[in-house]
Amino acid sequence: MEFDFVIVGGGSAGSTMAARLSEDPHVTVCLLEAGGKGTSILFRAPVGALALLPGYGKLFNWAFKTLPQPGLNGRRGYQPRGRVLGGSSAINAMLYVRGHKSDYEDWAALGCDGWGWKECLPYFIKSENNESKSDNFHGNNGPLHVSNQQSPRPITHAFVDAATANQYRGQTDFNDGDNEGVGMYQVTQFHSSEKNGERCSAATAYLQPVMNRPNLTIITKARATKILFEGKRAVGVAYQQHKTSQTLRANKEIILATGALQSPQLLQLSGIGCPNDITPHGIAMIHELPGVGHNLQDHLDFTLGYKTSDTNNFGIGLTGTMRLMTAMLKWWRTGTGMIASPFAEGAAFLKTDPSLDRPDIQLHFVIAVVDDHARRLHLGYGYSCHVCVLRPYSRGTVTLKNADPMSDPAIDPQFLSDRRDLETMIKGAKMTRQILHTEPMASYAKRELFGVKDNMTDAEWERHIRARADTIYHPVGTCKMGIDNLAVVDPQLRVHGLTGLRVVDASIMPTLIGGNTNASTIMIAEKCADMIKMDYAS
Repeated sequence: MEFDFVIVGGGSAGSTMAARLSEDPHVTVCLLEAGGKGTSILFRAPVGALALLPGYGKLFNWAFKTLPQPGLNGRRGYQPRGRVLGGSSAINAMLYVRGHKSDYEDWAALGCDGWGWKECLPYFIKSENNESKSDNFHGNNGPLHVSNQQSPRPITHAFVDAATANQYRGQTDFNDGDNEGVGMYQVTQFHSSEKNGERCSAATAYLQPVMNRPNLTIITKARATKILFEGKRAVGVAYQQHKTSQTLRANKEIILATGALQSPQLLQLSGIGCPNDITPHGIAMIHELPGVGHNLQDHLDFTLGYKTSDTNNFGIGLTGTMRLMTAMLKWWRTGTGMIASPFAEGAAFLKTDPSLDRPDIQLHFVIAVVDDHARRLHLGYGYSCHVCVLRPYSRGTVTLKNADPMSDPAIDPQFLSDRRDLETMIKGAKMTRQILHTEPMASYAKRELFGVKDNMTDAEWERHIRARADTIYHPVGTCKMGIDNLAVVDPQLRVHGLTGLRVVDASIMPTLIGGNTNASTIMIAEKCADMIKMDYAS
């Protein structure tokens, strides 16, 4: 089969690209996705993420594991990624966060012309259908529904009040370029009457309304195995579906959108990258690009947890299950209640040092006990607060385990390989615990979990962090945009030294933004879609 554009990966970026490029009826677009369509109740109901996050069976979640991490006592970290149309936006906490405006100014300063805050902001606005904001920073005509939380729990209001009692400023908009402060996250959730309270993934926002376009073909449960070349031009994609090998040809471009962990893997499988990462596996080199799979950055996260007597929270047990069934009926009828919650309801972006020019830690306040990515459950009711280091110095890699395209990539974030990240995490954990032990928050605590206690030394904090910290799911940077020797794509997201091939996903971020990465990934795709349209304008 032949198409003008072949998009590999139907996640946040791929869904956006497919919808935008197929707006032109004169071009043909094919979207190739390894997972399924993702239309069941598990994806529509926000609480379904609790069932999908642990990755049992890898049916809708790649559920990758890292290489053993020396900085985490040799533990193998967990890397869940969505395996379905919509990608990780179909299984995440739905938080709509853009980061700090200076994050994009950093990109521009690194040689990524056109990627400063002022140039990116119009594409955030273009993508957005915001329930309560329409101004110089927000839009209400885009495909992506962005909502106020339907039913935040009383304990989340107490968290915000406790933070302001510690002199952290209140924040009503984390997305106007300056996100310092504490408040409630907005979420990617439908606020229209017909889907009120349902998750608004990139697929439900962008793809589902246009699936009947005659120039758009969507192939699911199809695993890309190799990019095909004629000389230095990418001309096709080999893929496997139902144990059968097939190929697609692209007359104009192939757009790789499989994310920060799998885009470099597919490039390496195709002979593109650092020879030391490729030739030992018996793969012939097509094009040398030393930055492929390098520059991996991720948000390392540490969680504080508490048991509580507050039954307004999520609870596990007979009473909690009965309440959840009642909540399901409420959500089904009104789109509100516990089932509509992102669970990570409370937000804070804080500075561990007042002299900093922007926040360096982020808090996610969660209305349940979170332990080992919801793979270890606790009976009864509880709450948690995550703290992550926003701009880590540690850098890792994604490489091949072998030449088998069905194998998982070798993921090595090298967490805490730079001690500065540990020092920031210790400061952030102390600040977070202080908030949680301040009224009105303190009264909710029945018992603190995980062995954390008063008056811990920095050495004790370090032991706790190395024993329990892990990702909060924001890997980026492995196909970085730029003009230096390790850059993989140029500012138009074209792969350096090749034609007919772009990478459009979180892997192109040269540095990690100070926040959740889903909104920025969609912005990147919106911006690149316009670039491509201009390139092929008649």
